Parts: sequence; C-alpha cells; structure tokens
Amino acid sequence: MNEQAAVTGEATDGKALEAAQAALAAEHAAVYGYGVVGGRIGDTRAAEASAAYAAHRARRDALARSVRELGGKPAASAAAYALPFPVPDAAAAVRLAAELEDRVAGVYSDLVRATDGPLRREAASALREAAVRAVRWRGTGVAFPGLAERS
Repeated sequence: MNEQAAVTGEATDGKALEAAQAALAAEHAAVYGYGVVGGRIGDTRAAEASAAYAAHRARRDALARSVRELGGKPAASAAAYALPFPVPDAAAAVRLAAELEDRVAGVYSDLVRATDGPLRREAASALREAAVRAVRWRGTGVAFPGLAERS
C-alpha cells in the first residue's frame, strides 16, 4: 500500500485506479458536453448549466488528484467528444444535460464499488449530485441512479 493510501485508507488495487480514471474521463466529457449545453440552453436555464459546468470542473480536478494519489497518471481530456445526438436547440440541450448526468452517475457508481475511505465517500457524494441534477434537467428520476436499468 502506498503511503498516501495508507493515510487515507483508500484501496490501492488496479480496480480503484481504473474506476477513478473512468470517472475522470466521464468528467472530461461532461465538461465538454456542458460547453455545448451552455451554448444552446437559452437564458431561462443558463445559470443552472453554468453551475453544473463548474461542479464538473471541480470534480474533474479532484479526480485528477485522486488518480495521482492512487499512483496513476491522470488521463488527459480529448480535444472533442462525440455527442450522443444532435443538439440544435434548448430542448436538445436539456436532454443532453440529463444524459451527461446519467453517464457520470454510472461511473461514480463503479467508483463507489471499487474504493473505500474518503474516495468512496466523495464518489457517493458525486453520484448523489449527478442524480439530483439529472432529475432537475429531466423532471423525473430513476429508482437506482448510476445503475443500468434491467428490462
């Protein structure tokens, strides 16, 4: 166990690092996606989009530190990300924001399962925040945010 992990009680196996890197990648994509959302959302929800953008930037930066603490090199963001659908207007921007939050919740769910200690608590908090933002964007929630629905 590395010294930092011994101090914080966080898991140091490859699964924790892999899950942290996946969460970091999702945060990079969310920051990019909220750039698109902010450009199309319109004035009525611009403050909400701006707050979500800032929250994802802060989570991204914290995850980069966590990856380093777990002994890894933080994944860099891509120059651009493929959007799941075209975003020509404010209605599509709202759908994109909800989709971004769902995707982020999913990787934080994985991070919760893969870690313990302070990083697990942070991942659980991020999962909760993403779920709340998704509900605000979509207007409805899901039974178990961050977990894939089974048919």
